[in-house]
Amino acid sequence: MPSPPAGEALEATVRFAIESDVPTILALIHDLAAYEHASHLVHATESSLLNTLSFPTSSPSRPGYARTLLIFPPTPPTNNEKAEQPECAGLALYFHNYSTWRAAPGIYLEDLFIRPAYRGRGFGKRLLGELAREVKNIGGERLEWSVLRWNEPSLRFYEGVGARKLSGWVGMRVDDLEGTGEGEEGGEEGGELLRLAGWGKGVVWE
Repeated sequence: MPSPPAGEALEATVRFAIESDVPTILALIHDLAAYEHASHLVHATESSLLNTLSFPTSSPSRPGYARTLLIFPPTPPTNNEKAEQPECAGLALYFHNYSTWRAAPGIYLEDLFIRPAYRGRGFGKRLLGELAREVKNIGGERLEWSVLRWNEPSLRFYEGVGARKLSGWVGMRVDDLEGTGEGEEGGEEGGELLRLAGWGKGVVWE
């Protein structure tokens, strides 16, 4: 059975990101990309994040596609009412998915990142715990994510909290639907799908 987060992490503040947090989210995305040696693949901007993420104040007409949890270390005791909140220690960016076999919703964790200065203190485990709570809140049945094969520290961490490898599955992706050759792996892998998208009359809503 995985051990609970350390005391500091239990006292940390976890909250949903709001619009004014977007610069912090973007900075963390760049930090994560640098860690994964993929900074050149980041196309996100503050504007694109504002237009595509979901926030507590998002309107029904533009609900966003993914949510972000931010975690902050406990605030040191002080008599100064104007003391600034500690630096954000990390994030968990996720969205809801669905299992056809179980006929149940779930959560897909797109990115979990803890800044190096805050690692080993239980903050990542705390974020996973909050996501597990969210799965239960929506009546879901699973929490899943992907890990780079070379990222042994993360693999050990996730196995330590009870996650298992899905050795029978192969990830598939098309991230260059315009066929420009600017996908993560290069090449024009989306060209065929772009041609298919031009067939037929599209989806009919009745």
